Amino acid sequence: MTERTTHTGKSTRGSWPVVRVLRDRNAGLYLAGVVVSGFGSSALGLAAGVWVKDLTASDGLAALCLLALWAPTVAGPALGAVADRVRRKPLLIAANLLPAGLLPTLFAVDSPGALWLLFAVLFVYGVAGVVQDAAESALVATAVDPRLLGDFNGLRMTANEGMKLVAPLAGAGLYAAYGGPGVAALDAATFVLAAGLYAALRVREAPPRRPTATWRRRTAEGARYLWGHPGLRPLVLAGGATMLCAGVGGATLYAVVDALGRSPAYAGVLYAVQGAGSVVAGVLSGPALRRLGARRYGAAGVALFGVAVAVRAVPSDAVAWASGAAVGLGLPAVLIAALTAVQRGTPGPLLGRVSATAGTLVFAPNVLGLAAGALLVETVALPLLLPSLGAVLLATAVALGRRRDAEAVPTRAERL
Repeated sequence: MTERTTHTGKSTRGSWPVVRVLRDRNAGLYLAGVVVSGFGSSALGLAAGVWVKDLTASDGLAALCLLALWAPTVAGPALGAVADRVRRKPLLIAANLLPAGLLPTLFAVDSPGALWLLFAVLFVYGVAGVVQDAAESALVATAVDPRLLGDFNGLRMTANEGMKLVAPLAGAGLYAAYGGPGVAALDAATFVLAAGLYAALRVREAPPRRPTATWRRRTAEGARYLWGHPGLRPLVLAGGATMLCAGVGGATLYAVVDALGRSPAYAGVLYAVQGAGSVVAGVLSGPALRRLGARRYGAAGVALFGVAVAVRAVPSDAVAWASGAAVGLGLPAVLIAALTAVQRGTPGPLLGRVSATAGTLVFAPNVLGLAAGALLVETVALPLLLPSLGAVLLATAVALGRRRDAEAVPTRAERL
């Protein structure tokens, strides 16, 4: 194992990669920011739907909260161009302060007639999130040792999933005690704190080059680079196909709970089991990426996810728990692999646009999958639907695993 000095000046010889990430000053600040802002976002994500449901008694309007948050993902390539036009650190700070300033306006939402304000704030919240993800992905690639990117992205996933295990409960308790404004105030405070953590990062950014092309042409450059890269394209497409299937599978969750003879609240137990699996996956992803490479690691994760979805058709609590844990372990693999490959394989001036385009191609299909799943679960029996979904995922894994030209096998030095 080679020796390296971290941003704190400490040697990393002989330390585990996860320890090396946590000892790196910039990586530690990033992860702290992810934990803080993720806590507030997860709490608000639950409270917004409950807030709308309480005011209107409408399931459809409550579902629009998710749509408002996810809709800006479609504009990822254009929003990502912002991250290549300005310095990324100030942009990251601004992307946190903007929603922090808007969230207190939700104190005025106290009737159905004021819900337009909630949806507008959630939409801007989503826009800021897309820009923040693009700026963060580009800045991380320069602020964190490239050899630790896989470990960092895995720990980032662990932090996100860990917050999803505790933040919704905290948000529900805060909502019950103080209503939606209380949760909005909490989320605003977490954004301010995250902005402070990002401001403490020590990075040197060169001034962005003055653009010589139109906005539309600059936006298209990211998509062209991604599509023309033989290593990134198959990973991103496999990620999109996997998230499409994840959306369909997610829509079947309550049908699976019904088949087990449990109450709808039992879905929370299965969510928790899946979240625990994702936490483990985040810790293991760095070593797995070094050992297998992004393509083979992603393919293995998709295959495990496919088997887990297929066996979920068996009406057994033990199988449901095992399936949930396997979903948590397998699903993040291709997402972490694709993100890490984009960070490693994209030139700095293009990284904001490419990462945002990749985010759109990977995560937008999840919304389509949820819509398709809502229809399919009403018309197709689980013993047919879930194994068919598993077969599609296994085919995706095989197609990705066969791409021998997509990636070189990691060398021994790269594995260390």
